[in-house]
Order: sequence, then structure tokens, then C-alpha cells
Amino acid sequence: MGVFVFLPLVLPLTAWPVARLAGHHLHPRAATKILTVAGAVLGLCSTLSLGLLAIVGTAQLPGNPLPDSWSDPEVREAVPRHEVVGEASVAVLAAVHVSCALLLLRHRRIRRQVRRTLEGLPATRIAVLPDVLPYAHTVPGGRDRGRIVVSTGMLEGLDSGERRALFAHERAHLDRCHHRYLLVAGLAARANPFLRPLRSVVAYTVERWADEEAARVVGDRRVTAHAVAKAALLAPKTPVSTLPAFAAPGPVPRRVAALLGPAPAVRTWPPTFTAVGLAVWAAVGGAVLSAMSSANSAVSMILILHAATPL
Repeated sequence: MGVFVFLPLVLPLTAWPVARLAGHHLHPRAATKILTVAGAVLGLCSTLSLGLLAIVGTAQLPGNPLPDSWSDPEVREAVPRHEVVGEASVAVLAAVHVSCALLLLRHRRIRRQVRRTLEGLPATRIAVLPDVLPYAHTVPGGRDRGRIVVSTGMLEGLDSGERRALFAHERAHLDRCHHRYLLVAGLAARANPFLRPLRSVVAYTVERWADEEAARVVGDRRVTAHAVAKAALLAPKTPVSTLPAFAAPGPVPRRVAALLGPAPAVRTWPPTFTAVGLAVWAAVGGAVLSAMSSANSAVSMILILHAATPL
């Protein structure tokens, strides 16, 4: 087991270069998927390593429900500096679980609040609320595909072409399940703070992905860019952060500039011998190495605990 158990805790740093470059050089669809998968693997392996370290720390605490043999020197020596690291991992792992649980509860609470607001309205995919406050976002559904919520204040600030871009953007969020990417990236960032840059980039790339889908449907990138810019100026400063939104916070000028330029090349994987290609391979290598390290540590710990546990 040894030092391999610590590698998944720091290997998320290998994803920083791709998080920095993906939003600029990859198609937003490819960037979203690569970053989300990498973040999920790295966050899961990091949590597993914390759990293995916490076993050693918990076994030394008085009154624990684990077998007494798990606190034998043979078990404790499997982790370097077990006295400090093992006990600290118990607190860190508890904090990770609480943080992830709070994010899930907040996500669920917001969705319930929005659904209660929509009660009594016609069961159409688009719900227009009579509200002077301009906003537009999606409400992911369970068995259905969800609904688009837009206020009259937002619609009044856009012309007909820009409204088409707005609805196409929101439909892309629902059809491509962008809320799931945001949730997975958010959980990964809660599991390991080193993954926070990935969460920020995913929040941007899902908006760029929906922007490109809207531009394709409308057939005019300039109209879509104008719609994004207008919506950002109209929208309140504190939107619902856990749901995809047309006027989402973030680098709106970058989104507008990207729409005013040519459409990005549709490529599932970047060329290897480029800056972004090397960054992607570094992130993949870090994720693979993290998975192998956590698997090696888990197998080693299972064998040690099995040998230390009396029949």
C-alpha cells in the first residue's frame, strides 16, 4: 500500500492544464465530456483513498465497532505516519461526505421550489411566468424531459430571432442533460478541492455547448451572440447557480466572441502533438494512474485486513 494511497489525493493536479486549455481549443461538447469523466474518476479515487486511510485511523479510536485486530501494528504500518494521517483522514472524509450531501440537498431543494412555482400552469414544455424580473432556465424532469422556465421580462427584452435562440439554447440544456454534467463536476470538486478548476470550466463549456446548438438551430451565429449578450445585461446578478441558465454567470464576453467567430471544429479528440492534446493525455494519464493507485491500495488493504481478522 505505502505511498500509493496518497497519489489519488494529488493526481487531480494533472487535470489543471486541460481545464485551462479545453475551454479555448476544444469543441464545448468534447471539453464537457472529457472534463466531467476525468473529474469523476479523480474525485472517486480520491474519496476511496481517504476511506482507506480512515480505516487505519478509525481502528485506533477507542470504542470503534471494527475488529480489534484491525488496530494491530501490521495494519497501521501499511500507511506511512499512520498516527497523524489516519486520524486526520477520518475528519476529512466526514467533511467530504457532508459537503457532497449538502450539494445534493441544495440541488434537490431548488428543483422542488421551481416545480412548486410551476404548479397550476399548463403541462407544456415551455412555462412562461408573468414576472418583470428577466430570467430563463431549465427544470430537469424525471420521467419527462423537463421544462423550460422563462419570464415575460426576459421575452420582452428580446426580438423574435433572439427568442428563438433562447429557446433553442434551453432545449439543448434539457436534451443533452447538462445538469448531470454540472452535478458530477460539482461533486468531484467537493470530493477534492484540486478539482474546482474543472467544475468552473464545465460550467462554462455546457453554456458554450448550448450556444453552439442554438446557433445551429437558428442558423445565424450573430443573432445568437446578440441574444446571449442581451440576456446577460437583462438578467439579475444572482441567478440560480445549480441549474443551467441562458444568462448564466461567467465569462459572457468570451461566449459572445466565440459565437461571432467561426463554428468550432467538431472533433472528439484533439491532435496529440498540440498543447491541448498533451494536456488531455496528461489528464487521462493522471486519471488512469489514480485509478490504478487506489485499486492497488484497496487490494493491499483488503489482504492485510483479511490476514489480521480472525476467523
